[in-house]
Amino acid sequence: MRISRSALLRGALGIAVSIVAVWILVQSVDISAAIDVLRTASPAWIAVMLLTTTVDIAARGARWHALLAPIAALHYRRVLGYTYIGYLANNVLPARLGELYRSHALGEGEHISRPTVLGTVVVERVVDTIMVVAIASVAVLVLSVRGVMSSAVLLGLAFAALLVIALGLGMAAHRLPGASRVAGIVARWPRVVELARRLREGLAVAGRPRTIVVALVFSALAWTASTGTFLAAGQAVGVELSIAQAALLTSGVALVTIIPSGPGYVGTFELTVVSIADGFGIPRDSAFALGLLVHLMILATTSVGGVIAMLAVRRRRVPA
Repeated sequence: MRISRSALLRGALGIAVSIVAVWILVQSVDISAAIDVLRTASPAWIAVMLLTTTVDIAARGARWHALLAPIAALHYRRVLGYTYIGYLANNVLPARLGELYRSHALGEGEHISRPTVLGTVVVERVVDTIMVVAIASVAVLVLSVRGVMSSAVLLGLAFAALLVIALGLGMAAHRLPGASRVAGIVARWPRVVELARRLREGLAVAGRPRTIVVALVFSALAWTASTGTFLAAGQAVGVELSIAQAALLTSGVALVTIIPSGPGYVGTFELTVVSIADGFGIPRDSAFALGLLVHLMILATTSVGGVIAMLAVRRRRVPA
């Protein structure tokens, strides 16, 4: 899989953003005090976190499976495996390049056009962003949050609207005024035309209402489980969170992942949790321990699952 120069630049920017986030955390949080909080974490609640994280990823795999269904009849277990592989790639690559990698891995492993698979991933990102912004908006209203977080939600709403518009344009580009003229110019590069056609095939799943409804249902399940992970982590480290607070932490972290960051969102994840929890009156050390515990659980679960999935894919490729 060849990585473009723009992807490399985005990766470099992401690493720089994570370095800055880590520096801010070191300056504003007593790391040793946070580690002491982690040492007292309840094993029972950590087990609950393992359960909610597993349900979260399973729901995301089911969502992608639903989006791929109009294109190819794939077994859910295989799609879930590629979902884990994408998470594993995000854990080691900056700037969410794991999204490209899982598209490549599924396309190659299941003999489906990779641009078409990437189109379904784009639709998935749009569905996810809409769901996250909706959750954040409700949480902000319930908690009467003002300031930076409310501004971030407004920016999220604008970004979600732009994504929907861009998706619509991508699906209907061939019908727009002047499309035939553009097509005539682009026809000089048959490979580009073919790539665009295949990408549009993936984007076209957004035009199936039933498929989108199923994707939204699984998104709701995934984000409910993710909110449950924050609630359980709070209980584990002695931080009492309301459902609205946990939902705002979950959606806030998700919105920040739109910004390029280092591998596994190191630094930006914890800084977002600390910043939002500070508005709830939660001590920074406890908030950092909370965010770090959730982050470590996600990284551990997705890394182990990703390694198992990669081994399974390699085993299938080995001739009998």
